[in-house]
Order: sequence, then structure tokens, then C-alpha cells
Amino acid sequence: MLKKIQVQSDKGLTEFTHKVQDLVKSAGIQEGLCTLFIQHTSASLTIQENADPSARHDLENWLDRLVPEHDPLYTHTAEGPDDMPAHIKAILTCSSLSIPIMDGRLALGTWQGIYLWEHRYHAGPRKILVHLLEDNS
Repeated sequence: MLKKIQVQSDKGLTEFTHKVQDLVKSAGIQEGLCTLFIQHTSASLTIQENADPSARHDLENWLDRLVPEHDPLYTHTAEGPDDMPAHIKAILTCSSLSIPIMDGRLALGTWQGIYLWEHRYHAGPRKILVHLLEDNS
């Protein structure tokens, strides 16, 4: 099963675990694999702690320090000062994720959630492909 979902977010980490889990439930898959792929070059996907918001805040601040805006070496600047840093942040993180499905649920750890990491200030809805593969063995 292949579905496309949209996630709207502001700059930073936005959890969308529930959207993916709803797809797994509606597909009726008990065991298998869920693969996610973001169709953008200035946003990314990650699995991260979903309990304490300070962890997400610290990650966002750390990556902003690592890849600052207004670097004089950037030549790709026509789309604003956040565009080139967004592309760099996207290659340092993930464009796809694979999550096992066990007992009809995503096999995430207790404090894990699926996040879209938006690296731009003003992005539109982001498209994410969700591929659910059932294990029939």
C-alpha cells in the first residue's frame, strides 16, 4: 500500500506519528514494514523523543548553530537566507525512515515519535510518501 500524506509545520520539529499509525491501522497490517519518504529538499524526517519538548528545542538550536544563515560562502541565495541552510540541514538529517510494524502498530520505542523537521521559516504543506509492506511469511 502506498499513500501520500501532507504535514503542515512551522520551522522546527512537528510530530505526525498519529497520521502514520492511522494508516497502519486502516491497512490492517499485523507485521511488516513502514517506509516514509519526504518529497522535498529543504525539510527532513526523524524519529525523536516525544515526551520532553526541551529535547526538540535543543536539537533545533544545535542544528541552527551548526548551519547558520548568511554564511558568506553560500551562492544559492535567491530564495532567502534560510534556503541554503535548509538544504544543508536536509542532507545532514534523513529523507526517508523505515519502521517495523508489529502487532498492528508501529514498533516505536516508548518515547519515540515521527517528526517532520522543517528547515524553512515559511514552507507550504510537505508531502510524505508512506509505503506499507505486509509480511506474509
